[in-house]
Amino acid sequence: MPSVLVGSAFAQDDRPTVSRKKPASSNATVNLVNLLVQQGVLNEEQAGALIKQAEDEAYVAREAARDATVKADDAAKAATAAAAAASPPGSKRVTYVPEVVKRQLREDLRKEVMSQAKAEGWASPGTYPEWASRIRFSGDVRARWEGIWYPKGGFNSTGQIVDFNTINTGSPYDVSDLEQGDPPLYNTTKDRNRTRLRARLGLDADLYEGFTAGLRIGTGSDSSPVSTNQTLGGSGGNFSKYALWLDRAYVKFEPFKYPYFTDFAAYNGFGPSSLTFNIGRFDNPFWSPTELVWDTDLGFDGVAVQAQHEVWSGFAPFLVAGAFPIFNTSLDFSSRDLVKFKSEDKYLFGAQLGFQWRAAPLVDVTFAVSYFDYSNVRGQLSSPCDVSVAPACDTDHLRPSFAQKGNTYMALRDIIPPPGDFLYPMPQYFGLASEFRPVVASARFDFAHFDPIHIVADGEFVWNSAFDRAAVAAVAVNNLAPDLIPGQLPGPFSGGNLGWLTRVTVGHTKLNQFGDWNVHVGYKYLESDAVMDAFADSDFGLGGTNLKGYFVGSNVALAKNVWASARWLSANAIDGAPYAVDIFQLDLNAKF
Repeated sequence: MPSVLVGSAFAQDDRPTVSRKKPASSNATVNLVNLLVQQGVLNEEQAGALIKQAEDEAYVAREAARDATVKADDAAKAATAAAAAASPPGSKRVTYVPEVVKRQLREDLRKEVMSQAKAEGWASPGTYPEWASRIRFSGDVRARWEGIWYPKGGFNSTGQIVDFNTINTGSPYDVSDLEQGDPPLYNTTKDRNRTRLRARLGLDADLYEGFTAGLRIGTGSDSSPVSTNQTLGGSGGNFSKYALWLDRAYVKFEPFKYPYFTDFAAYNGFGPSSLTFNIGRFDNPFWSPTELVWDTDLGFDGVAVQAQHEVWSGFAPFLVAGAFPIFNTSLDFSSRDLVKFKSEDKYLFGAQLGFQWRAAPLVDVTFAVSYFDYSNVRGQLSSPCDVSVAPACDTDHLRPSFAQKGNTYMALRDIIPPPGDFLYPMPQYFGLASEFRPVVASARFDFAHFDPIHIVADGEFVWNSAFDRAAVAAVAVNNLAPDLIPGQLPGPFSGGNLGWLTRVTVGHTKLNQFGDWNVHVGYKYLESDAVMDAFADSDFGLGGTNLKGYFVGSNVALAKNVWASARWLSANAIDGAPYAVDIFQLDLNAKF
């Protein structure tokens, strides 16, 4: 009896139980993953992903091996058939392919299939092929409400600020006494508001040995080089579709991204270096901390090189140079003349030398000096031109193909009277009265003592070294002081060639997460002929030069890559007819 009791107790304790462990798999990788889950190293989600990957790879390997076996058997059969065909009639041949040869064939074919699978991306389901991994898309969308307000009480001039761009891009304006209507004029008295949209989509493709190609398309109410804003309700209204423009198209070469050059630099003891060549239509290659000289939306056509080299820790000089065509004479100019006029292509040449310097552990300084030379942009008086018989005059193509407002203009056509007429039409185009060779000094001081809050001070100064006041005053038709005798004797030329801008920004330098912010305040002073007004900021004073005033703004992040902005810009004319305008902009920005 005791032995029975002992035996019963033993039997009860050793009764088999149902295991909660996952059944063993024939795949060692799967078993290893299950074991890591039991040990708490991996969670169920991670384990599931690893097991799926292992099963996918095992499937591909099995398919590759099966395919290789079939191909090896087919090859053996083909060899047998070929041998039989080569044998004399009536002969018998038994072909034997050793097993070791079959295995070698299968292995070679398997490697070939796996290599192809890896190259084409189907060896890892859910991944992209190699060529797709080298393409990057980016873009941004901005919605803006903009209010434009002019001073009341007759402060602004009426009918004195001529829209020379409309004249030069359309039909000439008749300056004779026969013309009873006014020329195209800018609005200076009636308030406006508008809702605007900007959308841009870009593509960058990494090629090989340091080469990159890029494209970007963008919205825009017209082909303006300084704005991709599309006014909603514009372009015909009634929910008309809007145009897209080619905004960027370039090829870029960065040799230090090519291993040979990187190894060469390291071997010769060079510090961190960069070298970039651009050709096509690309972003402004010159470092420009403000919009005193260049609008931020401006793209440059041509070629440019950028180089930077760290000569010692924390100090890196840089150099930028480029050549950019800004106007090309039509092949058929003038299309209605038997004898064509000579070519007067316009170019911009530029060079910049500067440095980045870690002046103190929490102080960064960037400084640069630039020189720009515009070729063939100044207007020239034509040869004597009888517009009653001549469809064009030989300097018509020297008028700017795009302009904002502010630069000083001169009449281009030397119109002669037709025989026997004393009162005759004088349709006129207008060209720039000054040459432009601006020298620009740019600086930025970044104080990070309260990081992530920074205090950033930006400043720029520009001087048009080619400006000749006497020569400009002799031909100027605008930027004149108030009339000495109203309606009879205009005042003297009062434009200038200097400009400067200062701005202080406080806050986060990047808006990476909800609540990041920054605010800024600044003052701008830009005389009439300090820079080409075609390429200056398009927002301050509604664009161009001959403007002074202050601006304030702020940005706040609403989410990663989404932020709101607000700006107030108050501008007044420096010289010429009285003009002032206040602008408020409220933006919602998103990028990807």
